[in-house]
Amino acid sequence: MSSFIIYPAIDIRGGKCVRLVQGDYNQETVYNDNPLEVAKSWEEQGGTFIHLVDLDGAKAGHPVNDDIIGKIAASVQVPVQVGGGLRTLADVERLLSLGVSRVIIGTAAIEDRVFTEEVLGKYGDKVAIGIDARSGYVATRGWLETSEVQAEVLAKELAAKGAETFIFTDISRDGMMQGPNVEGIVSLAKASGRSVIASGGVTKLDDLLALSAHSGDGVGGAIVGKALYTGNIGLNEAITRIK
Repeated sequence: MSSFIIYPAIDIRGGKCVRLVQGDYNQETVYNDNPLEVAKSWEEQGGTFIHLVDLDGAKAGHPVNDDIIGKIAASVQVPVQVGGGLRTLADVERLLSLGVSRVIIGTAAIEDRVFTEEVLGKYGDKVAIGIDARSGYVATRGWLETSEVQAEVLAKELAAKGAETFIFTDISRDGMMQGPNVEGIVSLAKASGRSVIASGGVTKLDDLLALSAHSGDGVGGAIVGKALYTGNIGLNEAITRIK
């Protein structure tokens, strides 16, 4: 299994770096007016992979913040992964052409299986499947809707179609600073037989240590957002401790 990677998160809305609570667009905190500065900062602090979310894109159903995403990808030396509103092959190819290393397919993995399988077939390891779950069931459209599809069932099906990486978010934990759902993350990794990146709820260094202890079970990393911005976790210290 690959080593455990910490992914500092930059959520972009209206061209700014923000954080939402449980995906609620009405509960927004603006942390920085310049996401490019933030990305460079994470790289300087030792970040080896940056996670970007186009929140406007997630809501609109198509990428919106391509301009700033392209600038970030061109300005940092480390790889960048991007999610938010990717529903067509043209969207995926445009982001990859901007220098993005990996795209994240979320809602479309449930709503458009033909597209999802086409992207997996064409781009394989450049695609991560974002599975956002509420009580074990997959949520879509920026978490506004909950499907009748179980997260582990979806992961198994898409792993069979070529998915190598999953990003698993337990919505109930996101932005709440309550710690990640380690059991659910490990369970998904074992069920799918693929690498799972944890997202949502990472609050302190101990959370990252608890997750990284399961790297042998397929937990490949963790996305950290709010805890970095509040200073609860120092990126450089966390990376050093986990090495």
